[in-house]
Amino acid sequence: MIICENLHKSYRTGHGRHEVLKGINLRVDRGERVAVLGQNGAGKSTLIKQIGGVELPDRGRVIRGMSISWPLGFNGGFQGSLTGYDNARFIARIYGLGYKDTKTFIEDFTELGSALANPVKTYSSGMRFRLAFALSLAIEFDCYLIDEVIIVGDQNFQHKCVHELFEKRSDRAMVVASHDMTTIRELCNRAVIIRDGKVIEFDTVDEAIEVYSTPPHE
Repeated sequence: MIICENLHKSYRTGHGRHEVLKGINLRVDRGERVAVLGQNGAGKSTLIKQIGGVELPDRGRVIRGMSISWPLGFNGGFQGSLTGYDNARFIARIYGLGYKDTKTFIEDFTELGSALANPVKTYSSGMRFRLAFALSLAIEFDCYLIDEVIIVGDQNFQHKCVHELFEKRSDRAMVVASHDMTTIRELCNRAVIIRDGKVIEFDTVDEAIEVYSTPPHE
C-alpha cells in the first residue's frame, strides 16, 4: 500500500510562499487505480511527485509499502551528456536488472534506432518521452504514477504504450492525474478530487467526475 500522511508542500513565489498541498491524506492499495482530479494548479502533479519521491514534502510523510515508478514520461532524471544506452545501463544497475535484457527492451520499444547511441541532450522532447516511458516499463513496478496520459508518436507506438502499460500490467496499482474523463472512466476504479489543497474522496468514479464537472456555487 501507499499512505500519504498530512502532506504539505509550498513553493517560493515573488510574493512569498504559495502552499499547494495543505494536509493531504490518501491511501492506495495494491491493484487500485486511483484517479486524481483537480483544476490546473490544484496540486495534482505536486502530489504525484511527492508519492514518487521526486520532491519532498515540507511536512508529513509518504509510506511506500510497494515499489513505485517515477512519474511516467518524467525525464528530469536523465543525464543529458550520456547516451540513451548509458542512461539505460545506469537505471538497470540501480534496480538490479540485467543490462542485456533492458537494452533489448529499450531498443524494441522506443524504435529510436541509432539515436540511442547519441547523448540524450540531443533528443527531441518526443524522443526523450519514448526513452523515459520505455525505462519505466523495463522495471516491473507494483504501482505506476501517471501525470496526464500523454502518448506520443505514431499510431503503432501509441498502441504499444497502451498494451504494455494498461493491458499487460492490468493487475498493478496506478495513480492517474488527468483531465480526460473518458480515460479516467476506462482506467480507474476510484477517484479523488484535490480542492483547496485537500483531498476529497468518493465512493465511485462517476460521482467524483460529476462533482468535478459541476461548477462550484458562487
